[in-house]
Amino acid sequence: MASTQGFNSLPQPTSGTASQQLSGTQRAPQQLRTPANRKTIYDRNLNRTRTAELSRASFAYLFGEMVSYAQRRVTGIQDLERRLNEQGYPLGLRLLPLLLYREPPRTSVRPNRILPLLQFIHGPLWRQLFGRTADAIEHSSSANNEYMISDNEPLVNQYISVPKEMNQLNCAAYVAGIIEGVCDGCGLKAAVSAHNGGTEMWPGKTVFLIRFEEGVVEREGLLEAKR
Repeated sequence: MASTQGFNSLPQPTSGTASQQLSGTQRAPQQLRTPANRKTIYDRNLNRTRTAELSRASFAYLFGEMVSYAQRRVTGIQDLERRLNEQGYPLGLRLLPLLLYREPPRTSVRPNRILPLLQFIHGPLWRQLFGRTADAIEHSSSANNEYMISDNEPLVNQYISVPKEMNQLNCAAYVAGIIEGVCDGCGLKAAVSAHNGGTEMWPGKTVFLIRFEEGVVEREGLLEAKR
């Protein structure tokens, strides 16, 4: 038997004493506060913001501040566009699962082929960002791994004043980063860049050049051959 020398036994409370102590310290549970319509944040539909639009003035201010922030300590136009691209990339990664969730169940499948991915970018992604679809999808005639998505009037360029010495700058590089994030999120790795493609009818036209990695194109060829 273990020695109990040096230890003082503590008095055991009676059942009545224990119940009195518990009743004295127990607090009534706090109830969840609800508004007058008896609905809380848990009752809101996750899809309720599908058609909600952000104020253009708010967007213009926020995006202008993003461009100003990216412009700090850059060495040139390419460096600035690279930083804008990096700012848009995480947004593309996060938009992909959200848009797939909002699609109808029969179409909420992550694109794993090039053409369905381009159609997803041209349609659901562009509608989520700009309230309309993109203007065109093209396949390069000179390079098998290059595709182009055109936007005749990019919203991100409408409120940016570009100085003459930086006339090659295209702030839609931010959108190019979003597209690149969506492509990588689908497992179809690509490098995306924004280029000025203005015409007489559409002077602000931007072409997003999507260059898929060679492994993606090879896989696409193998899947096409099995059909």
